[in-house]
Amino acid sequence: MVIKNLMVTGGCGFIGSNFIRYLLKGEDFSGRIINADKLTYAGNPDNLKGIKENYPERYVFERADICDFARMEEIFSDYKIDTICHFAAESHVDRSIKRPDTFINTNIIGTFNLLELARAAPDNFSLFHHISTDEVYGSLGKTGSFVETTPYKPNSPYSASKASSDHLVRAYNRTYGLPTTISNCSNNYGPYQFPEKLIPLVILNAVNREKLPVYGDGRNIRDWLYVEDHCDAIWTIMKSGRRGETYNIGGDMEMENIAIVEMICDILDEMPHLKGSSSRRDLITFVEDRPGHDRRYAIDFSKLRKEFNWVPRESFNSGIQKTVSWYLENKEWVKRVINKEYQSWIGEQYG
Repeated sequence: MVIKNLMVTGGCGFIGSNFIRYLLKGEDFSGRIINADKLTYAGNPDNLKGIKENYPERYVFERADICDFARMEEIFSDYKIDTICHFAAESHVDRSIKRPDTFINTNIIGTFNLLELARAAPDNFSLFHHISTDEVYGSLGKTGSFVETTPYKPNSPYSASKASSDHLVRAYNRTYGLPTTISNCSNNYGPYQFPEKLIPLVILNAVNREKLPVYGDGRNIRDWLYVEDHCDAIWTIMKSGRRGETYNIGGDMEMENIAIVEMICDILDEMPHLKGSSSRRDLITFVEDRPGHDRRYAIDFSKLRKEFNWVPRESFNSGIQKTVSWYLENKEWVKRVINKEYQSWIGEQYG
């Protein structure tokens, strides 16, 4: 597959920006990236600082809303898009509970718009890769893992909207023959993640010795995937995945939320310049559980492993150390993204 003009939607977000950096720094992608991003609260141009300067002929940014069909059609035409990697989505469960309409519009209507444009594209259109989540499968018991054929059972407006978009992508492959692949990933962590999510929120609060809110009893289990490993898996699927197929991407690292919070506290407590008279674990505050909070996720990515010999490179221990270090070393980035909207929302959530 030769890609000349790759559209990355939501490329200023957490995973999208890491993916753009991964591709441009790699040795097996020589095309041009057109980053289409609406720049909502989680889309931050600073995530790609220096990219335009370092790759002036290979990177273009267009501020655009995927729900605006005419604008997206214009970008398709202007840049002769031949491939899409679709990250753009509203992604935070708590926000979906309070504002589900935004999730329906972006995650379903926005995806539909892109599929229609891809369907109308010239014959050289090579791939629509859709980024999804393990949350579409619902919740697991104490044992077992999600596989690609696990029935969908979403439990939040967020996961329901992502499940809907997955079904649309699959339908466009079956009905219209559109070349598609879908990846459902476990929880990502790493550099450039907006600090509403568990790991960056805990890092920043713990550094400042502020309360560390943990939902319910903290025993909810997630599988954790370092973002660079995720990017590597996405590119592997885009290059070699069978069209029309879905691939699960996991980190092979199940952990309880409370264990992650305690680990971050311990890492920070051991740093000489951050040591204090008490453990940061004392800051842990259990708060009322959110509605529909899935108890456990676990991803079986044996299909990806068998077909491409792919496995994550980072252990959770190495990945969390890198992540903590990144947030400590990028305080200016943190200051810019923690704006008044974020502060207001945190206040609403945790009082």
